[in-house]
Amino acid sequence: MFGNEKSAEQRQRERERKKRGTRKYGQAKQQHSRMGIVSCWMALLSLLILAGCILYAYLTRGGTVGIVGGLAVVSPVLSACGVRFAIKGFRERDRRYIFCKIGLPVNILMLIVFCAILIGGLS
Repeated sequence: MFGNEKSAEQRQRERERKKRGTRKYGQAKQQHSRMGIVSCWMALLSLLILAGCILYAYLTRGGTVGIVGGLAVVSPVLSACGVRFAIKGFRERDRRYIFCKIGLPVNILMLIVFCAILIGGLS
């Protein structure tokens, strides 16, 4: 109206310039690896199940062998799947791998803890 209005081309150029401003060297922003996120969730779920089983066995003074034993078998299976998903996450291209880097050692640590509890219970 008064000459201050921008044409459609100018608005489009401004939008493109703003997008480029948030990117590093004109590249698109990287997203997190989906499999890495799943791996972290598996590690958390495995940790919660194992901690819940230990707490429940402690509170009932070892009276619930079947329930705790059945649930405790799920924990290493989830951890093994979490390790697998973390390794798959590293194969994704153009992603951030921070969740893969977190999920892999946590899942391996959960497997080691489960094995230590199992070996400690056998002896």
